[in-house]
Amino acid sequence: MKLSQITLIAFAVASLTACNKNNNKNTDNSMIDSLKQVQFETEQFADVQVLKYDIPGWEKLTLKEKKLVYYLAQAGYAGRDIFWDQNYKYNLKIRAALENIYQNYKGDKNSENWKNFEIYLKRIWFSNGIHHHYSNDKIKPGFPQTYLQTLLKETKTNLDASIVEVLFNDVDAKKVNLNQKVDLVQGSAVNFYGKGLTANDVEKYYSSMVPADSLRPLSTGLNSKLVRTESGKIEERIWRSGGMYGAAIDKVIFWLEKAVKVAENKPQAEALTILIDFYKTGELKKWDDYNVAWVKATEGNIDYINGFIEVYNDPLGHKASFESTVQIKDFDMSAKMEVVSKNAQWFEDHSPLMPQHKKKNVVGISYKTVIVAAESGDTSPATPIGVNLPNADWIRAEHGSKSISLGNIIEAYNKSGGDEKLKEFAFDENEIQLSKRYSELADKLHTALHEVIGHASGQLNPGVGTPKETLKSYASTLEEGRADLVALYYLYDKKIQDLGLVDDWQGLGKTAYNDYIRNGLMTQLVRIEPGQDIEEAHMRNRQWISAWVFEKGKEQNVIEKIERNGKTYFKINNYELLHDLFGQLLRETQRIKSEGDFNAAKALVETYGVKVDQKIHKEVLERSKKFNTAPYRGFVNPVLVPVTNEQGDITDIVVTYPKTFAEQMLYYSKNYNFLPLEN
Repeated sequence: MKLSQITLIAFAVASLTACNKNNNKNTDNSMIDSLKQVQFETEQFADVQVLKYDIPGWEKLTLKEKKLVYYLAQAGYAGRDIFWDQNYKYNLKIRAALENIYQNYKGDKNSENWKNFEIYLKRIWFSNGIHHHYSNDKIKPGFPQTYLQTLLKETKTNLDASIVEVLFNDVDAKKVNLNQKVDLVQGSAVNFYGKGLTANDVEKYYSSMVPADSLRPLSTGLNSKLVRTESGKIEERIWRSGGMYGAAIDKVIFWLEKAVKVAENKPQAEALTILIDFYKTGELKKWDDYNVAWVKATEGNIDYINGFIEVYNDPLGHKASFESTVQIKDFDMSAKMEVVSKNAQWFEDHSPLMPQHKKKNVVGISYKTVIVAAESGDTSPATPIGVNLPNADWIRAEHGSKSISLGNIIEAYNKSGGDEKLKEFAFDENEIQLSKRYSELADKLHTALHEVIGHASGQLNPGVGTPKETLKSYASTLEEGRADLVALYYLYDKKIQDLGLVDDWQGLGKTAYNDYIRNGLMTQLVRIEPGQDIEEAHMRNRQWISAWVFEKGKEQNVIEKIERNGKTYFKINNYELLHDLFGQLLRETQRIKSEGDFNAAKALVETYGVKVDQKIHKEVLERSKKFNTAPYRGFVNPVLVPVTNEQGDITDIVVTYPKTFAEQMLYYSKNYNFLPLEN
């Protein structure tokens, strides 16, 4: 039996368990041994490389722990199509049509058009829709419209002609449009707002909602689509059981209820129970109750993220995308990094913030390095490397937060990268050697300080609204930049050596600064098309930070722009002064957030973070052509396969992998397609 067939049997076993059909016979041990040998090989297409991540220590988990991971993973996959639909109203229709063509076309598969069709479909799979996962631009097909029409006809596939047109024209060109010259709602293709609504309509609707408790405001609009009814009234379609996305949410609930029964402890079970209640009712008060309970559930080896969480895909910052991550504690690294969490108050007290913006009592920050076991929705295939939640500032202040670093994801990234790009863009050999020695640790510490200290630091002034209310479309990039600045400020501080985290704080700090400035001013530009502005929040924050310190340090030549042999380099001449500039910018960024200063936020981001130096951009693209590495990377998920006995009871869960990226994507579409094609 071929390996691809063996993997399909693995998927079938998982499906039988998922459907609660317990009449299957005891799984053949020889088949399980074969499953363990299935390994995904790296795939690369367009601007994307797809990798795999391992789950080290899986065999050390108890059966109960494995079941918990499996049930939580299934809950995440059950909500996957919610994210597809959130990204664009026609995504599910488009995916269904293209996948039908992919599986049923019998014509010439050696032609350039077919090869480009395959690449187009893979790009859509990777981005969870027809818009690029990072740039937000609509992905352009590499074949003519007439070819797609031929494929549709020959495979007897139905797709509305108007939707076919959209794939090739300029309609809905941006998933998230942050250009202040257009209406942010009408200019964005994301499916959070109904036809005809404007940004003004949305802001007026939510500004009219006066919180019952101004100190603990609900995250209004987080779990709904805002629409205008036939009578002209504006109302919310709530994402809950019995409401919008109810069919998928019911499946999420089904698996979460199984997870409750194998929870490791009472706090974990209580948090899961409240999450289920939130999905059943859609009440945002229950979402806050859940987040408080989740923050307090710090014991146990298994943890998870599940829900409508990040608002980056909403140009107005109200609506949250569905995401799920299931993780296992990395005991060794968590013990090493716990020291950062324990010293959170020291970092807050010694930060350059204005005194009134510092927290007097930083509470409840828990930090873990974790091993990811499953991801879905907004975290897959492209995944973060660190997370700090919950997002509500008042919960952070009163109850704390959880910060995690995705250790096996970082490890997989490091294994897949080379040093050729470093050699091309670093100024000299000393810079190269510093990066080779310290970059990996610098990245880990940057993630830890960004998530644990950065997002948890600072406080709003009394009476100031939430950042999404005050800073609006600039809230996300300001928050990510603020957390980056906290990390940058302390990466060049002897305290991290005193805490035993490094053996040479200056060497590590210099490496972190070199890498950040090089990326912020140059190498990250490989991710956008020539002539484009920067739209993505994280890219924006890396540029506005780097460009601001470059400009403010010009008089003292802190960072020098050097042209040598027709190539541009940025050389840091004074790390101490750069450290001070990072501190000044951090103080100002926190002031903007604390005071809700929209005009200052707009000026900072628009002046330094949006426009691209076209000459440098062209140069970066040209210098990068020789690298056989894609600017974007993501992952297939491991496949968790239950082994059952004659009674249908799970006796073990085996980790294997799909043979190809396409195999996993088709499996997900077949087994987790609980939603109508249009919602």
